[in-house]
Amino acid sequence: MIDVVNGLLLREDKVLMARRSAARRNHPNTWSFPGGHVEKGETIQQALPRELLEEIGVSAKSPSFLTRLHEAPGGANHRVTYHLFTVEIWEGDPINLGTEHSELLWVPVTAASALPDLALSAYKDVFASLINR
Repeated sequence: MIDVVNGLLLREDKVLMARRSAARRNHPNTWSFPGGHVEKGETIQQALPRELLEEIGVSAKSPSFLTRLHEAPGGANHRVTYHLFTVEIWEGDPINLGTEHSELLWVPVTAASALPDLALSAYKDVFASLINR
């Protein structure tokens, strides 16, 4: 089982989306959220701020757990659990660091499910839950 954390940065009814780079093994050239793998010996609460700092240069303040999504891209023996958190307060300006993503884009939450090439179709339910909260 692989655990992945994702931060949904929210501001002014928009969510920060990150296009996964073409070189990524899983879900290349698709829209997702900043985040990454939970390392051995690390909790999801420790992994989220580390990943956001590494990938987009922000320090998350008081992230809130939103939901878990499950995927088995390599069959039953290769299960991935995505732990999604909302982040409404952070320090720093989000910038694309490294090669994980090719682009960052602020998208109105109401329009995010219409983005072409979402990494997971379950994101549509996530966007709906953000609109209704």
